[in-house]
Amino acid sequence: MFDELSISKLGFYVYGLIDPYEDVPFYIGKGFGNRVFQHAKGVKLSSDSSLKSERIKALIDKGLKIKHVIIRHGLTEKEAFEVEASLIDFSNKFQHVLTNQVDGHHSGKRGLMSTDEIIRLNNAKPLLKLSDNAIIININKKFERGNNFDDIYLATKEAWVVSETRIKNIKYALSEYRGVIIEVFEIDKWYRKNINESNQHIVPGFDELKKKSKRWGFNGKVADQEFRQKYINKSITHIKKKGAANPIRYKL
Repeated sequence: MFDELSISKLGFYVYGLIDPYEDVPFYIGKGFGNRVFQHAKGVKLSSDSSLKSERIKALIDKGLKIKHVIIRHGLTEKEAFEVEASLIDFSNKFQHVLTNQVDGHHSGKRGLMSTDEIIRLNNAKPLLKLSDNAIIININKKFERGNNFDDIYLATKEAWVVSETRIKNIKYALSEYRGVIIEVFEIDKWYRKNINESNQHIVPGFDELKKKSKRWGFNGKVADQEFRQKYINKSITHIKKKGAANPIRYKL
């Protein structure tokens, strides 16, 4: 535990909990005082079943002692939030999975992004008109910020509840991520998708009837430049309703 002099010098800080067996961090946090030591204290008596607590319990059961590292100290609380968020974003992006249950502070607005995403974010003009033969597909739940083109296509192409009568008229799919159109695809062919193959794509909030509905995917390619430029990097935040569950939009 820190003594009073150490606490007075530390201020707010960002810390890591280290697995002593693998010598790698499994949790990043921000704290003040003796916060860094509190996770392991009394964890065996706790009913907490989070990934972090389960990891600590497993290590203690093996007779191992959690290692602690202070990554930055002498920070304001605001600075500590930013450092913590940056480390969580960076770790998750490069497949070093932490046991943190939530992303860092303001990760949605200022978190890890590709350079293209930065340009889109700062230059997105509102989309005012949607062609009759195009749909907008929200891929927030299936696409991770900072990923590449192939990931956008895979996140967009399946598996969606779309009216079978509409499909023959839908020729373009617009990939929408956090309110901005990040790619435009020309659809070559629609295909039925077995619901058992795509349960992971069910959107929370849909009722049982919708879960049993026919789901569709498509094969396609990036739309030609003229059509693509009508929609790419345009924003629909001005017409999005907070909490709307349906990922498909047929009109503005």
